[in-house]
Amino acid sequence: MQFYNVKTRQPVEVAEKDIKKQKMERKTSKGKQVRYAVTATVDGTKLFKFINEETFKSLKVPEVK
Repeated sequence: MQFYNVKTRQPVEVAEKDIKKQKMERKTSKGKQVRYAVTATVDGTKLFKFINEETFKSLKVPEVK
């Protein structure tokens, strides 16, 4: 999966085995909002990317709570 490294300003390709998925829920005035993301660490830099629900469910990687 491709991430964008803000520190080096370059795209980075990360193997699926090094990725963890994360589901974030929060309560808003209009109801509940759910955001899906994947995280990885490359060369000591934490990378973060928002994804859609379909991609989140299709990934076969561990989920961070």
